[in-house]
Amino acid sequence: MMKSNVMKSARQAAGLSVQSEASVATILLVEDEPVTRASMVARLTRLGYRVLEAENGRVGLDVARREHPDLLIVDWMMPEMDGPTLCEAVRRDPLLKSSQLLLMTGQDQPAQIAEGLSRGADDFLSKSASKQEIIARVLAGLRTSRLVRELETTGNHLESSLLLLKRSQEETEADLQAAASFIRSQLPSQGSLAHGIVLSWEYQPSLLLGGDLFGVMAIDEDNLALYILDASGHGVAAALRSVSLMTFLRVDNILQLIGSYDPGKVLFEANRRFPLSADGEYFTLWVGQLHLPTGSLLYASAGHAGALLSSAQSPSRWLTRSSFPLGFDPSAQFACDRLFLKPADRLFLLSDGIYEVPSSNGEVWGRVRFQEVIDAGRQTSLSATIASSFSAARCWQQAQQFSDDAAIMGLELTESRERTFI
Repeated sequence: MMKSNVMKSARQAAGLSVQSEASVATILLVEDEPVTRASMVARLTRLGYRVLEAENGRVGLDVARREHPDLLIVDWMMPEMDGPTLCEAVRRDPLLKSSQLLLMTGQDQPAQIAEGLSRGADDFLSKSASKQEIIARVLAGLRTSRLVRELETTGNHLESSLLLLKRSQEETEADLQAAASFIRSQLPSQGSLAHGIVLSWEYQPSLLLGGDLFGVMAIDEDNLALYILDASGHGVAAALRSVSLMTFLRVDNILQLIGSYDPGKVLFEANRRFPLSADGEYFTLWVGQLHLPTGSLLYASAGHAGALLSSAQSPSRWLTRSSFPLGFDPSAQFACDRLFLKPADRLFLLSDGIYEVPSSNGEVWGRVRFQEVIDAGRQTSLSATIASSFSAARCWQQAQQFSDDAAIMGLELTESRERTFI
């Protein structure tokens, strides 16, 4: 009874219960001396462990690879394959990396201990060790093995979770790329929009999906509908809301709803159908109608100040009128203004993200500097002028990516007075 209590106390001192350890632990004893092996097997079996035997290192390695023991107790001096060589072989096997190695030796000299540790052993056990020391070292080895295997299991779970997360991210990225491609496909084609009208634009959303969109559509053979919209916020939610407004602004839908593409009426109906969201999200919107034979531009704005007229005969000017964004006042009316575009005039519709870029010290580039770039580009092509604006904005902020969606759509009237759709 006293001997049993001593063993139990030693095991409890090592921090492990007899029942829990005995129910899971497998020990492989590799010892060429039959008497020593039988004595050690009997001792470990009485403690409740599953004990496997091997008479030399080569047999022991085969058993270890088949059974994956928690602990290997290995004699140093053996035929076929000695203990340190077996330790090296175990450490090279990835399937045995959690197994602990307890090297037994009759000569526990510092040089020998250093060699054994360097060749893969985790601990040493003298053949003259007391029963209490044997139990304590076995328990320590099993405890380490269990912790390593728990970490290994946790690592496998993490690796599996990370793989699932990566796949999910790849699927999400693919969906976002497809959505971005769809939205970009809805933007107008660049080049000759009609005889006498050239269209060019550049667009860089701050994220993969943007909420600042624009469009040019034929109302009939004499009239064009123009618009640019800006959704507050960024990302997927803003992009989805913008696509819904973009769909609303289609010519066939507007003509069916209100019978014309009068900018003031379009804004009134949009204001009614797109109220301020529960999260405070809203749109700004500029809408115009261009009569091609006369160059008459009728336009109105709901909180959107991004329209600039560049003329060869006079300095460029902003087409602005104070107004609320969509959804702030359900009964709001939106007044229209009219002007006449002349040959060589350029009309730029843009989002505020192109000129509200900060420098490294926080100074905003601003509308005045943007306007100066537009005026300086009168002698270059429309597309080159727009590209220069983006380059100047990037240079100012010293970054390629914009913090807000950046968009510029430009229309240029050529010298021809006869303008019909191609």
